[in-house]
Amino acid sequence: MKISTIIVDDEQPALDELRFLLSTYEDINIIAEANSASKALKLIAELQPDLVFLDIQMPNRNGFEVVAELEQGTHLPMIIFATAYDHYAVEAFEKNAIDYILKPLSSKRLGLTIDKIKNSISNNSIQDKLHLLLAQMQEPVAKINKLSLEKDGKIQLIPLDEVAYCHYDDAKIFVNSMDSSNPLYGANTMDKLEGQLAGTSFFRIHRGVMVNLDWIQEFSPWYNGKYNLILRDSGKTELTVSRLRVKEFKQRLGI
Repeated sequence: MKISTIIVDDEQPALDELRFLLSTYEDINIIAEANSASKALKLIAELQPDLVFLDIQMPNRNGFEVVAELEQGTHLPMIIFATAYDHYAVEAFEKNAIDYILKPLSSKRLGLTIDKIKNSISNNSIQDKLHLLLAQMQEPVAKINKLSLEKDGKIQLIPLDEVAYCHYDDAKIFVNSMDSSNPLYGANTMDKLEGQLAGTSFFRIHRGVMVNLDWIQEFSPWYNGKYNLILRDSGKTELTVSRLRVKEFKQRLGI
């Protein structure tokens, strides 16, 4: 499978050079380019790439600020920082970047970076399972058949079979039913919620969304190996299964 990629740099010659160097790698599929932080954020939200090559020094907002904003959303791609200044290296890795490359770019150094990306993708599903296991080990997980949500200043209980999906947004988890969406009361991370819902009809389709498989009306293959879901709620919500979770998703459905 090709790695969908967005490249970001405010200098056109740098974009041209990176595009040329990446064109020699069959695994890399450049789906968009951006010359500013705001455009990068817009494209990442729309296209949900697997990978972003991100310049650090840009007008208005730098690359670190872009990542900080992405961390608040539901899709955080793999990040490769690029800059002409090596004193940013420590901060780059503190931001959990896959790698950090210096300009002018070296084809040999870029090759090492591409190898890291491939290793990260191949290990990602294992990492997800380890994160879930650690979350379950940290505290006892009680079997539940209802979720607690905040509504009109009160805590209400909703049966699991009435929940279409749960999603993470603005540091909160929201519980979505037929025609309403309310903050979850209790679990404050998707890992913890996934542990609580283990053994139920819920499946985590990407890092920020868990869907009730019983609420799926139809689904179809999408681009870059992902799947597109349509739920049977009042808004016919569309959700995306990340490429790395498609195999397990199909197994859960018995296909």
